[in-house]
Amino acid sequence: MAAGISFADVEVGTELPAGSFPVDRATLVRYAGASGDFNPIHWNERFAREVGLPDVIAHGMFTMAEAVRVVTDWAGDPGAVVDYTVKFTKPVVVPDDAEGALIEVSAKVAALLEDNRVRVDLTATSAGDKVLGMARAVVQLV
Repeated sequence: MAAGISFADVEVGTELPAGSFPVDRATLVRYAGASGDFNPIHWNERFAREVGLPDVIAHGMFTMAEAVRVVTDWAGDPGAVVDYTVKFTKPVVVPDDAEGALIEVSAKVAALLEDNRVRVDLTATSAGDKVLGMARAVVQLV
């Protein structure tokens, strides 16, 4: 599948609309159930602290999925993302309060590739920390 965006209308430096994605403890419990990842660092504050974490942290794959939503929303078709890679640099710490955490994502077209594809570089932060490094998606355009 391909996105509805024309390759001819995109240039290096094109900024995608940014996204902000809230995450709270209830979100983590739902994700654990859907993914089957019930590691207690994602829901048990006592356990997370005992293993040296500052608090409960979001699942890395959850963080990765939330970040790429900026790209799939822009492309208009999740199937247009033909490659996606990240390095996990810092965890998203999710306190047990009314706010939880916020994952903030910006992205821009970093390279025009062959066959109407573009490379999009993403920046994902939470609480001022960069939580994903080398986050890149290749998107098939029309």
